[in-house]
Amino acid sequence: MKRSFYIMSDGEIRRKDNTFAFESDSGRKYIPVEELNDIYVFGELTLNKRFLEYASQKEVPIHFFNHYGYYIGSFYPREHLNSGYMILKQAEFYLDSEKRLFLAGQFVRGSAQNIQHVLKYYINRDNEDLNDISYAINDLMDKLDTCCDIHQLMAIEGNIRDMYYKSFDMILQNPDFSFEKRTRRPPQNYINTMISFGNSIIYTIILSEIYKTHLDPRIGYLHSTNFRRFTLNLDVSEIFKPIIVDRMILSLIAKKMITKNDFDKDTNGIMLKDKGKQLILQEIDKRMGVTIRHRELGREVSYRTIVRMELYKLEKHLMGEKEFKPFQSKW
Repeated sequence: MKRSFYIMSDGEIRRKDNTFAFESDSGRKYIPVEELNDIYVFGELTLNKRFLEYASQKEVPIHFFNHYGYYIGSFYPREHLNSGYMILKQAEFYLDSEKRLFLAGQFVRGSAQNIQHVLKYYINRDNEDLNDISYAINDLMDKLDTCCDIHQLMAIEGNIRDMYYKSFDMILQNPDFSFEKRTRRPPQNYINTMISFGNSIIYTIILSEIYKTHLDPRIGYLHSTNFRRFTLNLDVSEIFKPIIVDRMILSLIAKKMITKNDFDKDTNGIMLKDKGKQLILQEIDKRMGVTIRHRELGREVSYRTIVRMELYKLEKHLMGEKEFKPFQSKW
C-alpha cells in the first residue's frame, strides 16, 4: 500500500535518480517514489522544477501547511484521469437545484449518521446522558427531507454539529480540554485547535483520493462552487470527520496521549507544537489504514479504500447508474 510522507522540519527535497531525497539538519532520507501516495509539507522547504516535474510524472500531490498548521494550497499534478464527460455531469448536477440538493443532503445525512455512531459508542460505555443529544440529532435528521434549498440544509447541518459538540465535555470530563463551542481562525481552546488541524488533514487526504478518480475537485454540492480552489473534498470529508478526526481526538485526550503541554498560545490563538502535530498525523495515518469488513464486497478494506469507493459511488450517481448513499460506519 502506498503511504504519505510528512515533512515537519526545514530542509531541501530533490529528485535523486528515480527517487526523492529529503535533506535536513538531521541528515538525508530517501523516499521511494513507487511507494508514495502524497507529501505533506509543514516545514520550510526548498525544491526545484526538476523535483516538481518528477512528482507530476509520478502523480504525487504535494500539500502545504503554514506555521500554524493551516492548509494553504497544493501542488496538484496535471490531472491524468479527468474526463470532459464527468466534468459536464458534475456541472449539470450542480446547476440543477433539485439534483444538487439531493447530493448535498446525502453528505449531511452521512455526517449525521456517523455522528450518531460516535455517540452510540460512548453511550454503550455507560454514558447514557448522551441519549438526549442523540435523540435531538435524530429529530434534526428528520427535517433533512423537508429542506427546500442549500441554506436550509446547511442551517440544519450547523445545528446538528452544535448539538454534537455539546457531547464532548460530557464524554471527556477533563477541565484542561473544555470545549464549550466551536471556534475556528483562531481556535480559542485545545480541542478546537485539534479539530481544525485534523480537519485540514482529512480535507487533503480526500483531495489526494479525488485525484485518482475522474472527478474534478473544484465542483462540490454542499459547499458552493465559487472562487475557492477545491470544494468536493470538503463535501466528502463531512462523512469521515466524525469517525476519523473526532474519534481520534476523544481517544487521544482520554488516554492522556496528548496534554496541554503539546500546545502553544500566542496572539493568533492556540496552536499545536510539532510533537502534537506529529502525534495527530500518526494517528490519522493509522486510522486511515484500519480495515473493516465490507458487506457488499465481502472482504476487509481500509478506510482510505472506503474514501475512494465513496468517490466511485458518486461517479456512478452522476452517470445515472446508482443512487449515491453515503458510507455508514458500524462499530
